[in-house]
Amino acid sequence: MLPLICLDVDGTLVGSAGAPSEGLWAAAERARQRGQRLTLCTARLAAGPTRDWAVRLDPEGWHVFHTGGARWNPGTGEVRTTPLGDDAVAHCASVAAANGWVFEAYSWDDYVVDSDARLARDHAGLLGLPFVRRPLATLADPVVRVQFVVSVAEAPAALAAAPAGTVASGATSPIMPGAVFVSVTVAGVSKAAGVAAVAEDLGVGLERVMMVGDGHNDLPALESVGWGVAMGNAEAEVRAASRFVVADVDDDGAADAIDRSALLG
Repeated sequence: MLPLICLDVDGTLVGSAGAPSEGLWAAAERARQRGQRLTLCTARLAAGPTRDWAVRLDPEGWHVFHTGGARWNPGTGEVRTTPLGDDAVAHCASVAAANGWVFEAYSWDDYVVDSDARLARDHAGLLGLPFVRRPLATLADPVVRVQFVVSVAEAPAALAAAPAGTVASGATSPIMPGAVFVSVTVAGVSKAAGVAAVAEDLGVGLERVMMVGDGHNDLPALESVGWGVAMGNAEAEVRAASRFVVADVDDDGAADAIDRSALLG
């Protein structure tokens, strides 16, 4: 039995229905009853339904947000973050303005977007949060991640826009087809680093960790653990890098991966 299972959100836990299925929650409950830990590992922030899903997945475990820029343990209330520098935030804001891209800035559990664009409004809906246009100065806590929300055609330029000392990664969601979410975090921050930190806290070797994902930003984490699992809807390079492939997100592939983890070691 694998002691730690890490799960991406968009395209893994959440498909076209916009929320995890009851089959997924049943599989998670079986895993907890076996003594396994489950970790949400996402580019999203710890707010709205995403925060609730983390608590329901494992109320006593660590969860990774902002592609590794923040970790939160709902059982203890502890938060660990890696903030972005002010210069990097200002650079990304300037690049976004020059290109007409939607620009979002995030603390560990809040975010601001100073745009009325359709992509900005749609993304708030995807996150299950009310759309409120706010300037950057209203974000109370340190910025851990900024994000460009762009079209597929604009994604390569957005990925290349990350300034020195930072790293960019892209993600998509079946809820917003045609949009790409390009996250910028401090260099060294990644889902792989977040998973490694959780495993270290639990005293679990990475060879005994499962990571389930579907997108480009999941790839380093999938390659870093002993059991990388691709969803049936995963990108081709993700499928190629995984130990095995499960069903599509809308066919409860993540629930299957959780159940299969009981037979692995």
